[in-house]
Amino acid sequence: MSFLGFLLLGLIAGAIAKAILPGRQSGGWFVTLLLGVVGAILGGYLGSLIFHVGLGDFFSLTTWLLAIGGSLLMLLAYAAVTGRNKSS
Repeated sequence: MSFLGFLLLGLIAGAIAKAILPGRQSGGWFVTLLLGVVGAILGGYLGSLIFHVGLGDFFSLTTWLLAIGGSLLMLLAYAAVTGRNKSS
């Protein structure tokens, strides 16, 4: 996957993860991009360790599920560290 494709994957996965989590998360599109990209890397790493699959193809369902799962983990960690996750 190209670098630009990976950034797009991270941005979309981060936005989907923000939509899945309840409450209001802080951060704008740049924080979403960073957390999504780091989450996609984390999801790909954990996927390769646990399930022996990685982030190979942009249009693969496995790639998207790993990226969104990693982004969810990153958003939860970000909310725990910053303490800004407030319920609406």
